[in-house]
Amino acid sequence: MYTIDGGITAAKGFKASSCAAGIKYEGRTDMAMIWSDAPCTAAGVYTSNLVKAACVQWDKAVTASDEKVSAVVINAGIANACTGELGLQYCEETAKAVSEEKGIPVKGTLVASTGVIGKQLPIEKIVNGTVVLCETLDGSAESGTLASKAIMTTDTVNKEIAVSFEIGGKTVTMGGMCKGAGMIHPNMCTMLGFITTDCAIDKKLLQKALSENVTDTFNMVSVDGDTSTNDTLVVLANGLAENPVIEGEGADYETFKSALFEVMKTLAKKMAADGEGATAMLEVNVVNAKTKEQARVLAKSVICSSLTKAAIYGHDANWGRILCAFGYSGETFDPENVTLSFEGGGESILIFENGVGTDFSEEKATKILSNKEVKVIADFHLGDASATAWGCDLTHEYVSINADYRS
Repeated sequence: MYTIDGGITAAKGFKASSCAAGIKYEGRTDMAMIWSDAPCTAAGVYTSNLVKAACVQWDKAVTASDEKVSAVVINAGIANACTGELGLQYCEETAKAVSEEKGIPVKGTLVASTGVIGKQLPIEKIVNGTVVLCETLDGSAESGTLASKAIMTTDTVNKEIAVSFEIGGKTVTMGGMCKGAGMIHPNMCTMLGFITTDCAIDKKLLQKALSENVTDTFNMVSVDGDTSTNDTLVVLANGLAENPVIEGEGADYETFKSALFEVMKTLAKKMAADGEGATAMLEVNVVNAKTKEQARVLAKSVICSSLTKAAIYGHDANWGRILCAFGYSGETFDPENVTLSFEGGGESILIFENGVGTDFSEEKATKILSNKEVKVIADFHLGDASATAWGCDLTHEYVSINADYRS
């Protein structure tokens, strides 16, 4: 597998566009579209929040059906959540606009929204924007990048990736983009994620690969402990690579699943690094746990700890907060059998073992914790299972962003 330039337009037959529809923001694009020249097999995973945005309800129904998907229309600024029947009607009106412009079935379009909860979409602006998007589709890498920028809300950078790999003697390409910086928490996050591939693969296997990979990628990210109403992650596969259709769980399926995992993990880490107000990404590696699930729970407990996140912001090696987070995770372990280290900037330091803190250099620890990427490595000496979670530090800026977000 090779990382290549580009994002959602990297795979054969995929195009993108973006425009400024004036939904909330001024002086920037706020709508984007993904288009496939060939109808796609589609799979999706969505928020675990019981309060689900209208667009989530629309997309879940489409991806759960046998409908082929050709388009995705995304808007930033208003979430179309808690908007009742009118919100669902607006999803359909958006899809109808694509249907009229491109001659595809209404259910051949997915819709996604991100932004303020509780406001109705300015549907006339949305429909007008959708028409513009349909007319300006382009397959260039630049068009994909511009689309990834148009869907941003409080993100400070756009997030995209593309890879290529071989299946059945054919070169297969996969690209993706996502947005997300706040209201990010395991079990899907305030994130919109879109992955495109020219691979030919059975729908059930596509859904299986997506659902299994999300457990150790997007579901291992937390910025602030809030699970959104709008989380959406969809994969579109149009088959234009002309590889033998993946219809069973053999070597080709494993190759595809591994590539999908790398795309999802990369996008998840980009989200964690761009957490609202963040100055550092925090990675927690739990090793030698008893089970995979235990390792996941322990790792997520640390990245969800506000006290730990604040300590990382202050470059303070306050390891007690990390042990505390492990302790209230609900998992059973012997604290005197845990080894804890920090890593960053190519250096590492042992800070806890045999039930007590080591005589480490506070100066060196502060230097390590001052890097933009900081790792916590925790060895529980219970088995051979491991898991990794990603988050970020908690800063004054996070409070400022979210105090003013709606106004």
